[in-house]
Amino acid sequence: MIRILVVDDQQLVRMGLRMLFEQAQDIEIQGEADNGAEAVRLAERLTPDVILMDLRMPGVDGITATRRILAARPAIRIVALTTFDDDDHLYPVLAAGACGFLVKDTPPAELLDAVRRTANGEAPFSRDILNRLVAQALHARSTSSDTPRDLPIPGITPREREVLGLLGGGLSNKEIADRLHLGVTTVKTHVANLMAKTGRDNRIRLAVLAVLTGITPD
Repeated sequence: MIRILVVDDQQLVRMGLRMLFEQAQDIEIQGEADNGAEAVRLAERLTPDVILMDLRMPGVDGITATRRILAARPAIRIVALTTFDDDDHLYPVLAAGACGFLVKDTPPAELLDAVRRTANGEAPFSRDILNRLVAQALHARSTSSDTPRDLPIPGITPREREVLGLLGGGLSNKEIADRLHLGVTTVKTHVANLMAKTGRDNRIRLAVLAVLTGITPD
């Protein structure tokens, strides 16, 4: 059972999310908070697996709450769920430790899948957000003479290189497993090895690394 905490200052949003998650037999809402300060208190008491965190709230905002929660409970997985998908919100909440970033118009089925993927160690991002991150990495690659291009990364195996390229294409673990005819557990192992070998601590940084070094899906 995936235990989640929903944080949003709008009651209608919280009600809608509760109705959605109550339809899923593998997801349980442990609590709700309408501000960041309450989210910090509930996270400490309930220790949920996943927190869906709004960003703009009165008092303690979602970015500050994310930072405080993860300082005390680093194992909790926090996903920003917000109306605002601009860089002023994206980069600060990622820097605070959030593992994903979704917009509130995400289709219900995709949101359910994102919660499951988050609990499973993945980093869910709305497609347009991921595309923007990759586009920015491509721009940096094209304008910087110091950026390595189309070079192997020392220490990674040919299979890890394939996985890295598919991460750069925004594929999930299951999609990578299907593409390479591997088990999902095997893909997870490759992703973990890539993080350890490259010093990138999440999938988005791995995806950006793939773009910067010219490793693309075959």
